[in-house]
Amino acid sequence: MKRGLGGFTLIEILVALAVVAVALAAGSQATTALMRGAERQGEVWLAQLCAENALTQLRLQRQLPPTGDSSSDCEQGGRRFEVTVSVSPTPNPNFRRVDALVDTGEDNRRYRLVNLSTIQGRY
Repeated sequence: MKRGLGGFTLIEILVALAVVAVALAAGSQATTALMRGAERQGEVWLAQLCAENALTQLRLQRQLPPTGDSSSDCEQGGRRFEVTVSVSPTPNPNFRRVDALVDTGEDNRRYRLVNLSTIQGRY
């Protein structure tokens, strides 16, 4: 009786290659999602710095800020952000609500990154 040579059939090899291809595709998508998340987290952190800087500038003036909106550009880490500071009255005339809104500076994909609020009092 002739005994066959040991080894894998063509079908078994093709199935194994298909499984490996699916696993590699899933791994690639997971890596891409992690990279996007890390990039977004860095962008939000830089925007947070811009918002905190805007609120600190108002605090350092040591006077009750006038009501209204003002916009300025902020560059952090080589990225440009637009900061809008909105000052609104509160029921107590000795305090004002101050909101710092930070958007991306790129016109083709502008969106809100940070909304930071505080209450500032009369000195």
